[in-house]
Amino acid sequence: MPTDCISYQNSGYFTSLINDYLNQKPDLQSLYNRFPSPENFKKQLVEKAENFNLDADSNRKTLVAVLEKQYSNLNVSDLTNVNIKSLSSSKTFTITTGHQLNLFTGPLYFLYKIVSTINLTEELKRKYPEYNFVPIYWMATEDHDFEEINYFNLHGKKVRWNAENGGPVGRLSTKGLDEVFEVFALELGIGKNADYLKNLFQKAYVGHSNLAEGTRFLANEIFGKSGLVIIDADESELKKQFVPFAKEELLKQTSHQKVLETSEHLKNYNIQVNPREINLFYIEDSFRERIIFQDGFYYVNNTKLKFSETEILDSLENNPEKFSPNVIMRPLYQEVILPNLCYIGGGGELAYWLELKSYFEASNVTFPILLLRNSVLLATEKQAKKADKLELSWANLFSKQEALMNEKVKTFSEFSIDFTSQKDFLRKQFDDLNVMATATDKSFIGAVKAQELKQIKGLENLEKRLLKAEKKKHESQLERIADLQNELFPNQNLQERVVNFSEFYLENGSVLMDKLFENLKPLEHEFLVIVL
Repeated sequence: MPTDCISYQNSGYFTSLINDYLNQKPDLQSLYNRFPSPENFKKQLVEKAENFNLDADSNRKTLVAVLEKQYSNLNVSDLTNVNIKSLSSSKTFTITTGHQLNLFTGPLYFLYKIVSTINLTEELKRKYPEYNFVPIYWMATEDHDFEEINYFNLHGKKVRWNAENGGPVGRLSTKGLDEVFEVFALELGIGKNADYLKNLFQKAYVGHSNLAEGTRFLANEIFGKSGLVIIDADESELKKQFVPFAKEELLKQTSHQKVLETSEHLKNYNIQVNPREINLFYIEDSFRERIIFQDGFYYVNNTKLKFSETEILDSLENNPEKFSPNVIMRPLYQEVILPNLCYIGGGGELAYWLELKSYFEASNVTFPILLLRNSVLLATEKQAKKADKLELSWANLFSKQEALMNEKVKTFSEFSIDFTSQKDFLRKQFDDLNVMATATDKSFIGAVKAQELKQIKGLENLEKRLLKAEKKKHESQLERIADLQNELFPNQNLQERVVNFSEFYLENGSVLMDKLFENLKPLEHEFLVIVL
């Protein structure tokens, strides 16, 4: 079985909202600016160039200066260096993805997000050579949910970092990660690829003082040669550009109003994010807490901090780094400071972005193109051969396990386990009886209907018992199918949401990254299966 693909919509792993977005359902078209197609990027580029801040030259210079400072202690590839400097030009635009600071990249889809972003910039450069396109990884340094990022899975085991944390995770000390390294190194064993992974982990985390610096080093080591630019937006100079929008939020709570209006439009879907009245946090090294407006004052939740309107606006002007956008305002912050055309994210991320367009319009900021990141299932040649031997397609393997078992046992059986024709025949007989009952005694209709339901139910029970008997008969073959599916979909979940890249790098080395860059095509909207 070679490298293959399946549509996102047919994979069974995306919500109805994302499927409807991919199908460009008319009801959703007011919630996004442009659908991701090569032609639409030119229109997006023109609009962003016109809209990107009146002080764009100044903002671009600030962006470059901040990035050069953040990269000052790293080995910067020639391509990344060129990309950073090019951001000062009005001909340069960005393609951005964002991700939490998961320990040692976390699940595999961290890689897929960034490869999708890099590959898209290269595709756009080929189509529009007169412009520059820079891939951006936005580090979620201001998040504070430590429990979401303090582990990764390797060989079915959790490699966990136990530490105390209450503030923004980017500022978190890497103290204690030397102990995690010892556990990790022991699990990897020996060999060239194991040595590379150990060295990478040790340099990234043991060799840096906080999680933001460690994650930047890690991402730069993996993707720097491909020109990736990594940004930590927890910077006073960048937040100065966001002050007018934060002020609007404090005084008028525009985001709350606009997102609620859009949520009504999405009432038939599961809403991803519900806005608060004020969608800003106040941060220090040790905490990140919500700002609450009550009785004419601004309070910082779970602290003794209290501000009058004048005091909080003065603090915003003088110390913008103390104000942190939450999930509702972070996208706006991103689009204010970057000359960005497109955001690449997972299904959950795109779901909450689809709540934000009216807020962007009210803020007079161009809403980016939204692109679902590439999804990938990695398989070994041994697993592919096993699937062939079991006469399984990749589409079969994406099925829910019970449905797959039922489908395969029907193909193994020497006779039909589907009683549909018998049930149809029975219903036809009862249709005739119903005609007779109606013509003679209407009180007889209920008895006929009850008998019909009883006999149909009887056939269904026989069908289930026959299926169960046939499953037992073909038990060993069905177990092999289940074992293979469980290898590819751990805990009946997508591999990319569970497994860490180190597991595949250990076996494949740099071939893993080569295959990803070769096969991921972000504008084709397909779930890839890659055989390593």
